[in-house]
Amino acid sequence: MTARIGVVTFPGSLDDRDSRRAIRLAGAEPVALWHKDKNLHQVDAVVLCGGFSYGDYLRAGAIARFSPVMDTVIEQAKAGLPVLGICNGFQILTEAHLLPGGMLGNDHLHFICRDQKLRVENADTAWTGDYTAGQEISIPLKNMDGRYVADRRTLDELEAEGRVAFRYVTDGEAAEGYGNPNGSLDDIAGITNAAGNVVGLMPHPEHAVEPLIGTGRTDGLPFFTSILKKLVSA
Repeated sequence: MTARIGVVTFPGSLDDRDSRRAIRLAGAEPVALWHKDKNLHQVDAVVLCGGFSYGDYLRAGAIARFSPVMDTVIEQAKAGLPVLGICNGFQILTEAHLLPGGMLGNDHLHFICRDQKLRVENADTAWTGDYTAGQEISIPLKNMDGRYVADRRTLDELEAEGRVAFRYVTDGEAAEGYGNPNGSLDDIAGITNAAGNVVGLMPHPEHAVEPLIGTGRTDGLPFFTSILKKLVSA
């Protein structure tokens, strides 16, 4: 039986079709989910895609967090449903308190769009199993409010529990995609919950799944093959 992975579309979502394409390329069945529908239609995992839900009014992800679909996503994520939040989806996950911390505007106060070098810090989550710890990958980044922040106690807990999933690679030339692009504390690009089923990151793996588009590399495809293997083996 083919694994079914839902992709939620909010008003202002931009990358829902890209996410569904990435899921299809990985070998799973993408399922379109609408933000006003509480029914997840028996999907095996959920992706909260990138974009500017509700125009990022009030605060990025703050309004989308109260969409009807999120009631079900929150409930099922706490019960173990795999959930991936990409960019705006990561912001929504923090607003929903499925992941700790929050997002502020980039420290340089500009929108940024570039290929970004990341280091995989945790390859044991539902979404990162096809990577290896310490592996460096390059996937696109595009955001205005991508600066991850949390109090020092939370940051220390994330480090101690191995819950930093991805970190910006800073030991290189910024012009080549190295460096912290938005001022995120501790160079954090993505984190996971304690159970490893909920992962959020600011860069966009769905834009790096085939050689003819995005970075011209497929460094983002393992996100989607990882969850497929996890679901098949469950």
